[in-house]
Amino acid sequence: MTGGRIKPDALLDFSTALMAAHGVDQAQSSEVARNMIWSELVGRENFGLSRLPLYLERVRAGGLNCPCTPRLDETTTGTALLDADGGFGQYAGRLGMEHAIAMARQHGTGTVGVRNSNFFGTGAYFVHLAADAGMIGLAMSNSFPKVAAHGGLKPVLGTNPFAFGAPRQNGESLMFDMATSALAGSTVRAHKASSEPLPEGLAIDGVGNPVTDPAKVDDGALLPAGGAKGYGLALFVELLAGVITGAGVSTGVASMYKDVDQAGRNGHFFMAIDISRFLPMESYYQRLEGLVSLLKASQPNGEVLLPGETRWDTYKANSSAGIELAAETRAQLERLNVSHGISPPWSQPVRAA
Repeated sequence: MTGGRIKPDALLDFSTALMAAHGVDQAQSSEVARNMIWSELVGRENFGLSRLPLYLERVRAGGLNCPCTPRLDETTTGTALLDADGGFGQYAGRLGMEHAIAMARQHGTGTVGVRNSNFFGTGAYFVHLAADAGMIGLAMSNSFPKVAAHGGLKPVLGTNPFAFGAPRQNGESLMFDMATSALAGSTVRAHKASSEPLPEGLAIDGVGNPVTDPAKVDDGALLPAGGAKGYGLALFVELLAGVITGAGVSTGVASMYKDVDQAGRNGHFFMAIDISRFLPMESYYQRLEGLVSLLKASQPNGEVLLPGETRWDTYKANSSAGIELAAETRAQLERLNVSHGISPPWSQPVRAA
């Protein structure tokens, strides 16, 4: 197996073809692959190709519907509900945010709730779609309960990500994307893989004692980020993405890892706001960059980073030099490819300049 960096387009073509070979329809395979490669480009590898074996296991087991037939219902001017028909959350998310953007162009704001969906990846991907269209974007999703309520002991809420994005004149949009739990589920899995203990104060057992062994988190609960503040945000996400969309709520959402043969029943919530309905874009950019200057100047001896700034640095570097896949991820993809014979792009890596 050859290492080295891989051209993003070649990796996109390979992952799309590999998904198609495993029975994923063209509409979903092309969009999910695009989503995963974007995650690799911005350095969110935990939402990239390392997830593909699990996705395809869920496809084989019937937990992901391929093909799916999403159904969109415009409920009022500027609002819509999308039934994702049990398909990939990344695909439903793209449809949902693109329709929110289209409604915002027409009406000033667009809001789309999604039900009958699955895990949608990183919210940053969707809010950047809105920012790239000159809009402020919001993206939220509920998930399988792993998080205790503030003051509670049992998991009743998901890690419930909340994301917002906004355009900048240089094209490097603001991208804020956080789990509303004290720790993301992917971080717990990384600690399990490395056997590295968790800091105290992030998880508890069934009677409220601190848990630092990542292998024991599943027997207890994660805590909300910032105590009551994170609990409020998680509840807000559950209300918008779950309750009002008609999606699964709390224990009504299935685990993507444990319930591979079941649809996730996740809900998502997307909003796009047309900035130009409030002020001219030139004025918006001037005002935003004035705020950015104040933020940067607030620590003259250090670097104040904007949400998403390091992601864009990584994106530019990886777009130029190519994506470097972890050895284990390449090995997993090789195993998925054994009986299909698709030429892996790492057999011809990007040559160093």
